[in-house]
Amino acid sequence: MITAPQLRAARSLLGIDQRRLAELSGLSVPTIQRMEASGSIIRGNVDSLMKLIAALEVAGIELIGEGTVSQGGGRGVRLKAGFGSARASDADDAGSGGSLP
Repeated sequence: MITAPQLRAARSLLGIDQRRLAELSGLSVPTIQRMEASGSIIRGNVDSLMKLIAALEVAGIELIGEGTVSQGGGRGVRLKAGFGSARASDADDAGSGGSLP
């Protein structure tokens, strides 16, 4: 299972654009765009999801499910419980003089 925020973060960590991820996964750019635009958990064709996850894993991404521990021991990023995209946009404002509640 993968969420849209995980997908965007993974792509960012790899430093690749949607076109490159499409090439790596064998999916189309519009498919990647739809996946990234999903509300939360990406839903779609199982084959497409498997291709996406396999491509990310080959590229070095470890997907960490909610409440699980990373066994890899490498560096990583995880969103704290209770924080979501609304809080993230508040953080963007904080960088330009705003503040978080």
